[in-house]
Order: sequence, then structure tokens, then C-alpha cells
Amino acid sequence: MDVMSSTRQRLLDAARDEFAAHGIAGARVDTIAARAGVNKERIYGYFGSKEKLFDAVITEAKAEHAKGIGLPEGDLAEYVGRLYDYHRQHPLLLRLLLWESLHYDDRPVPDQDRRAQGYDEKIAALAHALGTDVDRETAATLFTLLGLAAWPHTLPQLAGFLMPGDTEDRHNALRAHTVAFARRALEHHP
Repeated sequence: MDVMSSTRQRLLDAARDEFAAHGIAGARVDTIAARAGVNKERIYGYFGSKEKLFDAVITEAKAEHAKGIGLPEGDLAEYVGRLYDYHRQHPLLLRLLLWESLHYDDRPVPDQDRRAQGYDEKIAALAHALGTDVDRETAATLFTLLGLAAWPHTLPQLAGFLMPGDTEDRHNALRAHTVAFARRALEHHP
């Protein structure tokens, strides 16, 4: 890895932690630069702005997620289980997506078309696995499956209130329930 790509990657790594902890508005460029061991002007040289750096962080995190999970195919309920496991092992992605949601609300995110293409591939794969058309119903099904897997990690305190006790036992029970719930729902999918 050359010096430029090494510096860029250090900035992305430092920014991921800072953005996950504080969001776009609360993240500090000088803190990111200090964590990366560079002058903060490097952020603007590589990315142009704090928002563009955030977009690069999201893009990288989403690419890692896609590579780690793959497309919805085969046993779709187990796909939901893999999503559940991924979010448990990589909690920063959900934090970043929640901060993005708070920052942009319903306004378009940077490079929205590119991001949408990634989801179009997932919708097409899900439609193929279900033997249905690529349509709004399939898109809504994907959204629901993603939500099932992410929700326990998005609101861990609520999971603890509803299912007090050992965290590991709770996760095992929630994962099993989420997969079984998805399986039952997919059996009745039109």
C-alpha cells in the first residue's frame, strides 16, 4: 500500500469511529486527523469535505457488509440470521446508518443512485429466490427482512427490558426467533 492510500485508509478508519460515536454534525475533523496521525488539511485534500468523508466511510462500510453477507439466496431465513450475526459483530454500520438517517432525514444522500443500485441487486436476487417479480412487494419484503435482523442491535436496551438476563442467552434466543419468524413469514409470501 503506498503512502497516499495508507493515509487515506487511516483517515477512513479514524473517521468511522468518530462518525459512529458523534454523527456527521458532532464529528470533529481535527479529532479524525489526530487519530489518523495527519494534518486535518489531508481530509479536505482526499475527500473535499466532512460530508464527503462521511459518504466515503458509509460506502466502505456498506461494501464490507455486502461482501460479508452476499445476496439473499438459498435459505432466506438463514440469510436473515447471517444479517443478524453481521450486525452483532459489526455494530458500527448500524450506528453510521442511523446517524446518516438523522442527518439527511428524507433528503437524498450523496451518490444516491449508486447506493440504490446495490439494493436493486439485492431485490433482484430476493425476487429470484422467491420466484416472484422485481416489484415494490419484493422491495418491501427485503426492507422487512433487513429490519428484522437489525432491530435487536438498533435498540439493545429495549431487547434487555423485554428479555432480561444474560446477554449471550438473549442474543441466541433473539437470533433463533428472528430466523424462525422470517421462515414463517417467507412461507406465506405471495
